[in-house]
Amino acid sequence: MSTRLLIRGGRVIDPSQRKDRITDLLVEDGRIAAWDPGRIESAQVFNAEGLIIAPGLVELHAELREPGWEEDETIETGLRAAVRGGFTSVGCLPNTEPPIDTPAGMQFVQAKARQAKLAKAYVIACISQNREGQQLAEIGGLAETGAVAFSDADRPVQNAALFRRALQYCQMFDRPVINFPDVQELSRRGVMHEGLVSTVLGLPAIPSAAEDVMTGRDLRLAEATGGRLHLANISSGGSVELIRRFKARGIPVTASTSIVHCVLTDETLRSFETRFKIHPPLRDSTDVESCVSGLIDQTIDVISSGHAPRAAEKKMLELDRAPFGMSGLETCLSLAATYLVRTGRLEWLSLLERLSTAPARVLDIPAGSLQEGAAADIVAIDPQAEWTVQPQQFASKCNSSPLDGERLYGQVAVTWVDGQPAFRSDEAADRWL
Repeated sequence: MSTRLLIRGGRVIDPSQRKDRITDLLVEDGRIAAWDPGRIESAQVFNAEGLIIAPGLVELHAELREPGWEEDETIETGLRAAVRGGFTSVGCLPNTEPPIDTPAGMQFVQAKARQAKLAKAYVIACISQNREGQQLAEIGGLAETGAVAFSDADRPVQNAALFRRALQYCQMFDRPVINFPDVQELSRRGVMHEGLVSTVLGLPAIPSAAEDVMTGRDLRLAEATGGRLHLANISSGGSVELIRRFKARGIPVTASTSIVHCVLTDETLRSFETRFKIHPPLRDSTDVESCVSGLIDQTIDVISSGHAPRAAEKKMLELDRAPFGMSGLETCLSLAATYLVRTGRLEWLSLLERLSTAPARVLDIPAGSLQEGAAADIVAIDPQAEWTVQPQQFASKCNSSPLDGERLYGQVAVTWVDGQPAFRSDEAADRWL
């Protein structure tokens, strides 16, 4: 017997079709059945008046930490945090222990995600064996097992020859290579952005050049090979400008930035609080403006949550000893709505494209669309809702957030995965008819 859900009277925004209008959406057997279907009998009804109905958000690259670092996060808690934040698909980075560099490691993550029955998990496998940057992983076997992309996560490939081979080899399987640009000889032992604030505080610093130099290297190798390159967590104005120039020359590169790098600056480190210690570091106001400008002109394709969870006891260490990291899945949408939409920098259609359709396109996964026949991965957003960030109430095991105590606008009311509610807020309870 078929199951029907009628989402009635919402502002339906679908970046994949460039549609933005008040209408009804019919879901049948876990898929989008029709827009504006007219009178429907025998359907569960959700009153979406005043809400935005959009494709479920897609997190391009998040750390879920399992196996090996379950004190930081597990696949279940990470995916639970994802649906609370409106994400229905998550690209899982391979910085686990052991790293995800074998088909068996991939199958473990895939099985755990299926058991959780929350957001869909897509595995990003290692570029190099054990993430050591010495020899390529078994790219072919990993691609056949379902790897959607390849990355060494927070250990960017320093060996240029190996990275060039990775771009070439991944072309054979039409998979993107995701690199987090950072020349570690320049960034090692740094705790914050190199600038006036680091000088005043006397803290070891990470120069923008650590990101810019590798960004330039990766772009040149992508141009030379024709490989699919994605540059992740861009934070510096220099990198934004480099990407802009190479895109203008038709180089097939995409890029993402974490939403916190579009809002917060290194001034926050004057507090010496480890919740502001993230990587790449929070930079100065000029870099923040460059990242936002990059989003506006589509130099930067994707907004990511920057989700890199670390256990509370680790973040309680002194600033120079505490690890980089933060919880971001449950605040990403609201932070973007507050500082990009409410300030007039982006329209909702553009914001949702960068949070859903664009990352789905980078990973080439069936997500980020409300077209008829697509999987009913949907998020209902209350754009007027106000709430205060309280990390102790996160679904994630990580309660370290640079937004602790911030008042934000825009909140997820319901997240559907394959037509089934994976999360619903208390405020949405009376909308079911």
